Amino acid sequence: MGDDVAVGTRILTVEDDERIRTTVKLALEDEGWEVEEADTGEDAITRFSAAPTDVVLIDIMLPGIDGFEVCRSIRRQSDVPIIMVTARADTHDVVAGLEAGADDYLTKPFVPKELSARIRAMLRRARPTVPGNPRLRFGDLEVVPQEGVVTRDGQPVHLTKTEFRLLVELANHPGTVFSREDLLEKVWGHGVFGDGRLVDVHVRRLRTKVEADPANPRHVVTVRGLGYKLQP
Repeated sequence: MGDDVAVGTRILTVEDDERIRTTVKLALEDEGWEVEEADTGEDAITRFSAAPTDVVLIDIMLPGIDGFEVCRSIRRQSDVPIIMVTARADTHDVVAGLEAGADDYLTKPFVPKELSARIRAMLRRARPTVPGNPRLRFGDLEVVPQEGVVTRDGQPVHLTKTEFRLLVELANHPGTVFSREDLLEKVWGHGVFGDGRLVDVHVRRLRTKVEADPANPRHVVTVRGLGYKLQP
């Protein structure tokens, strides 16, 4: 296939509709990935705990434990890339999914090739970041991009892979204002047609972890009408 992101990759797809689950499984297997299936949230949590996969695809509307709770449960034990699938693009479902810990989302109905493209982008992003400054310090915050390490007041800060990439992008260019479109392209690979809510929610999530007072951030600040920057 000429793309090593496919080699040995395992994906857990959580979907109660057997028809959709089978379609997704066949499409992903066609890309060269190994697919694990779960038809309930309980089954998904059990399967992932027993054998973590490289990516998790979670439908929001599930019988029993819903997709939000599955996402939160998996996020508590892993920084694995998570894509939420929703039948609606309304703000509540999308934001709630991202707040639960998802990295990205897709709206039904989606084209399997679009799903494959999102997964490929996630797998590339999950790799070590490109070479940059070895150690970045901003007051009580320290970022070591090559080691995937972030500390605040000397204590380790646990970020998801997407949160980490977002922080590194900002930290490698302190004082530079990034628009939502800039960050969607650099962190998510979405380009100009991406969803700014991905950026806003991830910034909020990031602030809860790297700021002493997330409501009054010192490091990751908003430049009104323009975007975000890391305060040098």
